[in-house]
Amino acid sequence: MAIYNDENVNIDMETNVNNYKSAVEVCRNWEKSVVCFAQYKYKYLRTFCDNPEFLTKTLEFQVDIIYYFGKSLEYGCEYIYQSMPRMLSIWLDFGTQLAQDCISIPNRNTSNLAERRATMDKMTTLIETFIERLPTYMFMTAFSQLISRICHPLKDCYKILRRVIIKIIIAYPQQALWMFLSVYKSPYTVRVKKCEDVLRSSEIQKEGALCQIISDFRDLFDKLIELGNKANPEKGAPISIKSFLGSLYRLVSSPSFSKVVIPLQKFRTISLPRSTSSYHNPFPEDMVYILGMKEEVVVLASLQKPKKLTFIGTDGKQYPMMCKPNDDLRLDSRMMEFNSIVNMYLQRDAEARDRGLYIRTYSAVPLSDTSGLIEWVPNLVGLRVVITSIYKQTGIAMPARKYKEICCSRNDPLSKKREVFLMKLLPCHPPVLREWYLRQFSHPTSWYLARTSLVRTLSVMSIVGFMLGLGDRHGENILLDSTCGDIVHVDFNCLFNKGERFDWPERVPFRLTHNLVNAMGPTGVEGLYRHSCEITTRVMRQQIDQLMSVVRPFCYDPLVSWNTDKNARDENAEMTNEKALEDIQNIESRLQGIVRTRNRAQSIPLSVEGQVRTLIAEATNIDNLCQMYIGWGPYL
Repeated sequence: MAIYNDENVNIDMETNVNNYKSAVEVCRNWEKSVVCFAQYKYKYLRTFCDNPEFLTKTLEFQVDIIYYFGKSLEYGCEYIYQSMPRMLSIWLDFGTQLAQDCISIPNRNTSNLAERRATMDKMTTLIETFIERLPTYMFMTAFSQLISRICHPLKDCYKILRRVIIKIIIAYPQQALWMFLSVYKSPYTVRVKKCEDVLRSSEIQKEGALCQIISDFRDLFDKLIELGNKANPEKGAPISIKSFLGSLYRLVSSPSFSKVVIPLQKFRTISLPRSTSSYHNPFPEDMVYILGMKEEVVVLASLQKPKKLTFIGTDGKQYPMMCKPNDDLRLDSRMMEFNSIVNMYLQRDAEARDRGLYIRTYSAVPLSDTSGLIEWVPNLVGLRVVITSIYKQTGIAMPARKYKEICCSRNDPLSKKREVFLMKLLPCHPPVLREWYLRQFSHPTSWYLARTSLVRTLSVMSIVGFMLGLGDRHGENILLDSTCGDIVHVDFNCLFNKGERFDWPERVPFRLTHNLVNAMGPTGVEGLYRHSCEITTRVMRQQIDQLMSVVRPFCYDPLVSWNTDKNARDENAEMTNEKALEDIQNIESRLQGIVRTRNRAQSIPLSVEGQVRTLIAEATNIDNLCQMYIGWGPYL
């Protein structure tokens, strides 16, 4: 009844708070009732939290929200991606603001500060209680958020953060250290000192085996960073790791080297029970550890010259990884976490599960701010490579100099851009992607399954990418799996509508060019593609609170570069970035059904079908495509 009144706005919020409270009293051990009560209080709080006249009520509500979100986790973890991030964010954000105000207004409004300090003490006591009561794997779901706040300015908050981080590292060292040590390798001294404080804690030091694992992890990180940054020989040529960086080969091949899990996505993805269990193991039992590595390392022929290395696992199999220098993989890592959560909700939805909707994920492991490891997914080929190779085979490939002759400048009128696109570019680039699917999957059944996989994986990432403002979807960042037809997206540094701020702004919500549409079959975007987009949109809307709880901590995350001005970034990065807040609000609006483009003002919230219809129209609009940067390949 309380949810119904909320959705239909039948009664005022204060009355409905009592309805939720009654539901909690009737269903005391039901996770959903407690989560809904906490979420409604959070929604109610936002209506008066900025009004100084309601300070006492605001403080009481925040304590209550932390209590009820934490309490819900004692009854289950179905809503953990809503409860845990929200509970931690309210506590940590409140502490940050209090620390800043204690410095900026020490002699003003002291009663206000005293009241807030008392509230902070209550919050901290609650968090300490939940750390003791809740299983450690629950906090592991928010480990990225926890380590991103390791430089918290409030001493009491830092103590609790340190304590829970230590607890997680002791419980799950194989997964936690792959994430934690990238912060330890930060160029910022304060973060390094905080990480040292964690690793030198008495709790960790008394764990002899763990100390050895940490030492070997640190050595491995150092050697992998050195491998990535070391001056390269001729690209494309294999090199011997023994002669190029023998210390890495000796380290992982040593009999005394600790058991270090190979950082594949399947070994790092958390699985949750449907009810609270203190004995649940969130990671696979059959993990594979590094036993050694192949002597041959290949320098790849791309701009940064990444190196392909191959670990040998304890199961005897080979596991190739790409060691990438001069690239920040922290956003890629957070995006993979988000995609894994979306996959979980798609799997829980009956219609999405029946249609096999999912996102292809892979492991992205930051080693430092400027280097990292990427899981090598075999049998992938770039979309641009596939299309251009067929053009060359059929003799219709356009020479590079021709593009320079006919392409428009950014300031040319729309009419000229449209004419060049329709009369010169499209006629020379007919849709041929369907030919690749016919050649690659010659049996009718395998071809049909591959085409279906193309449509399903493309549709899910179209919607997820739009919701998060993912851009830069050119032909090298979209790959095809030559064994099953799946679409695989890579390089997630252009999130939160960053593409709209390029020198040549992006105009489409996602890539849906004529080659992709043609490869879907005679119905094009109608049928499976449109319906899969609608299912994905519906699932994400239904989980808006959980998804926003995962995304919102990005506001404060010092591991996420919100702008390119490094001088503007605080070393502790505990201040709210106004641009980040705006981007978070845009994501929430899109999840609510609002479509805002460069060509139209912000709309009212649309239905699922209406939003998908509008997005497909925008993505295939000739006026949008003709204004895209030529390197993006709108004609492919």
